[in-house]
Amino acid sequence: MPTNFTVVPVEDSAAASPDPEDGVERVQDDEVAVDSGPETCAEGDESPLEDSPFMSNSDHESSCYDGKNMALFEEEMDSNPMVSSLLNKLANYTNLTQGVVEHEEAENDRVAVKSPQMGTFIGVYLPCMQNILGVILFLRLTWIVGTAGIVGSFLIVFMCCACTMLTAISMSAIATNGVVPAGGSYYMISRSLGPEFGGAVGLCFYLGTTFAGSMYILGTIEILLMYIVKSAALFGMNDLTDPEEKTKAMLNNMRVYGTCCLAFMALLVFVGVKYVNKLALVFLSCVVLSIMAMYTGVIKTAISTPNDTVCLLGNRSLQNGNFEVCRKTEMRGNETQPTQLWELFCKGSLHNSTCDEYFDLNNVTEIKAIPGLLSGVITENLWGSYGPSGMLVEKKEQPSISVSDKTEERYESPARTYVVNDIATCFTLLVGIYFPSVTGIMAGSNRSGDLRDAQRSIPIGTILAIATTSIIYISCVLLFGASIEGVVLRDKFGESVKSSLVLGTLAWPSKWVIIIGSFFSCCGAGLQSLTGAPRLLQAIARDKLMPFLQVFGHAKANGEPTWALLLTAAICEIGILIASLDSVAPILSMFFLMCYLFVNLACAVQTLLRTPNWRPRFKFYHWTLSFLGMSLCLSLMFISSWYYALTTILIAGCIYKYIEYSGAEKEWGDGIHGLSLNAARYALIKLEEAPPHTKNWRPQVLVLLKLDSDLVVKHPRLLSFTTQLKAGKGLTIVSSVLEGAYMNRGADAKLSEQNVKAAMSAEKSKGFCHVVVSSNLRDGFSHLIQTAGLGGMKHNTVLIAWPANWKQKENPITWENFTETVRETTAAHQALLVAKNIDLFPSNHERLGEGTIDVWWIVHDGGLLMLLPFLLRQHKVWRKCKMRIFTVAQMDDNSIQMKKDLQMFLYHLRLDAEVEVVEMHESDISAFTYEKTLVMEQRSQMIKQMQLSKTEREREAQLIHDRHTRSHPAAHKDKVSPSPDGVHMTWTKEKLVSERSRNREASMAVRDLFNMKPNQSNVRRMHTAVKLNEAVVKKSKDAQLVLLNMPGPPKHTGGYENYMEFLEVLMEGLDRVLLVRGGGREVITIYS
Repeated sequence: MPTNFTVVPVEDSAAASPDPEDGVERVQDDEVAVDSGPETCAEGDESPLEDSPFMSNSDHESSCYDGKNMALFEEEMDSNPMVSSLLNKLANYTNLTQGVVEHEEAENDRVAVKSPQMGTFIGVYLPCMQNILGVILFLRLTWIVGTAGIVGSFLIVFMCCACTMLTAISMSAIATNGVVPAGGSYYMISRSLGPEFGGAVGLCFYLGTTFAGSMYILGTIEILLMYIVKSAALFGMNDLTDPEEKTKAMLNNMRVYGTCCLAFMALLVFVGVKYVNKLALVFLSCVVLSIMAMYTGVIKTAISTPNDTVCLLGNRSLQNGNFEVCRKTEMRGNETQPTQLWELFCKGSLHNSTCDEYFDLNNVTEIKAIPGLLSGVITENLWGSYGPSGMLVEKKEQPSISVSDKTEERYESPARTYVVNDIATCFTLLVGIYFPSVTGIMAGSNRSGDLRDAQRSIPIGTILAIATTSIIYISCVLLFGASIEGVVLRDKFGESVKSSLVLGTLAWPSKWVIIIGSFFSCCGAGLQSLTGAPRLLQAIARDKLMPFLQVFGHAKANGEPTWALLLTAAICEIGILIASLDSVAPILSMFFLMCYLFVNLACAVQTLLRTPNWRPRFKFYHWTLSFLGMSLCLSLMFISSWYYALTTILIAGCIYKYIEYSGAEKEWGDGIHGLSLNAARYALIKLEEAPPHTKNWRPQVLVLLKLDSDLVVKHPRLLSFTTQLKAGKGLTIVSSVLEGAYMNRGADAKLSEQNVKAAMSAEKSKGFCHVVVSSNLRDGFSHLIQTAGLGGMKHNTVLIAWPANWKQKENPITWENFTETVRETTAAHQALLVAKNIDLFPSNHERLGEGTIDVWWIVHDGGLLMLLPFLLRQHKVWRKCKMRIFTVAQMDDNSIQMKKDLQMFLYHLRLDAEVEVVEMHESDISAFTYEKTLVMEQRSQMIKQMQLSKTEREREAQLIHDRHTRSHPAAHKDKVSPSPDGVHMTWTKEKLVSERSRNREASMAVRDLFNMKPNQSNVRRMHTAVKLNEAVVKKSKDAQLVLLNMPGPPKHTGGYENYMEFLEVLMEGLDRVLLVRGGGREVITIYS
């Protein structure tokens, strides 16, 4: 054998033609191929086309085989392209977005598609910034800082930002592990964790995005009605005095205006996303300008403080919208006159009035709303001030004279004057309200199809955006606490500063920069949610994971998901009807946290499994970081709201089970599949360490099926019986053997496996299927018995059908295969179950009524006979059947004591069964038994000695059968024997002579056969079979199922046919019989 070789070009001036000598097709040399140009490729019949999932074959010229100097690998080119061609196609590969592809289809390829050109800053960084910075920053962050304090707010911001940063690291690893098409987080999770997790988390992410739209719309309406156009309120909030009535009116206004705003936004999205995209820059500019105005205002407070003031009565903050002067009285001319504030707390004239006791005892003080960055107010705002709904907002450092609660309860007027908490506050509530402000980190990955280099841009842009926004949030916590008065921070709606936006009082040059900027920012975020959520639902629907969602996969001609948009608007309306931004925020926090949790889980699973395809370009990740992020997400869910968390987990679990139940036939190479493989490998290794204990023994069944000529399962009820016996538990291996060579019958084996799997599915039999090709059936079944299973998951029981027509077979191979199978299972110490009349067994849809399962316990071989009825009765088919156990007593046995002992034994085994002892007295062997044995031996010897043709052998068998039938017509009245076929022979003189001599020898052998005497051992065996059969038929004729001890096979091959005859006699006259042969070990125990 040569150690090296050289590949040389195959040159021939003639056109390519097959060479008759060596059978190798020659090709033209390189020079001719170059000169011929397109003509060579146009002929192209001898040049195989390259076919690869990476490349398109539409360009016929480029697909022509150019590797003329690689003739040695010519045959490989049919299925494998040359490396140079592959690399060339991969270099020119472009990743188009889903929207672009849909638009191309709508325009019938009339639009020229350009390659994506978006970089990191425009494509990832700015979208993430725009999505992260939003309504919570402008409307609730000051209130969170005032309520939780600087320390508590810093902890909230740090936990939430750490959660998103860890999630971004995991997401970056997944996003850089190959090309991520349009679909973003849903695509990453579903392709990493499988369709079940992908569908569940995808729907959670969809619901989170939809409720985010509700939150942004509610924020928009709150800014509009509270700070921009206060007079637009339909239910007159400013005219009401009762705080509860005022809150109800506000919520109703939010519902009405929110519904109108949602309808307008949905209509805008329906008309066309291009209009939304045109406004994206405007919305982004509003966010940037608002933040700049905020920071500028903070810096300005260090130089000069704003003029906004807060009026305090004692230490209580007052709503200053109803009065102009923060004094009890004022001088008008030379007279002291009461102010509007005095009139709010007193009745009557100045000198003869009745005033609120707290108003009389405490002074009115006016303080700066924005003391400034250098004022030292930071020390007062370090710690939180939580309280119930209706708690007064107070400045603790301010002196105050308290009054009795009874006095305050009698006087109702101040309730509309003080600033109070509108909801009960606690740390966990603030976590749930704040978390939506850090969501939006998926904006970059959702645009992966539009990026020039997604694997580089997504990690850098997302992590930089999170770092930037985290710095902004943490700095805002510190700056707000250091420059704004505490009572103003805790004033959610700015009622103490003329009902102005608290952050607006800090802004420079004008509060309207923040108000208008936050208004348009919320509008833009709401439009983005209504744009993205329907497409996410459309992507889930098009994956066909959930059948009821398929209608939402349809779209308009231009690709817009109309039905998905309608559903999104309907769900969004639910959030708007809730009407409270503080109530909606925790809901979407749950859904986003669930999504982020599974992003971290996906990265951790892929990293720990070390799958060969896990090769992210982003290297700064570790499975511990992913687990930390996953734990943080789960903790934040339960910290925010434990009942919301449980509800979200329950929703995700229901979706998971529904997808699993509906049978999503998707194979995405997900990590859960790899996790299952690792878990299975570990479990198999552990199982192999020691054999199972008797208490853990259950039948692990190897079902040996027979296939007909069409490769269809001949006895599907075997699978039904397996299902009833197993009830879905334990191991089931369904196997069959095809006779022949694998190279010739490989396709038949695959087709057979498909047919067997279809039969298993129809019979609801869960297990594994394996069809082997062997030179003969006996070897095939032997190999299956020896090698089926893996490690500790090997079968311990073999189930086969009784060969009912073994007598009609002209070839003894049928019963030889059967008896060999019996012998091999016995040698392998495996249990054997043989079902007679298997086609009469009940299907899984039948329900057997009153009846019995009769067990004939002749010899003890491990207790399998008693365990099987118990297992069968666990299934609904056999549940109503009762169990009866018969045992046989001989002459010298005490039948009464045997019955008592057996009943006690069954009691300890915890089995409910009727017990009966059948006495079989020793009796003379009947003439029928003697003659039946003789006929059996004569037939066996005849077929062995007489080398007859097929037709003559059938004729002799028929002769013996007819003779026996005449002697005992009643025993065989239902049996029909095959009639012999006609004989067509062409005779020559030599044939005639040889045939006459053979016939003379055969005739002498036949005369000897009819003069022979039966073997006494066979007579005794036949006598036992006949007598036992009589007892079984008498007692169990009407039983639904009869279980019998299966006698052992003969030790030598000469008695195969006799053995089959014994079994046939033993089961004669019974409809459903299960012969049971134990594996030689105890399978049932009385101990717990």
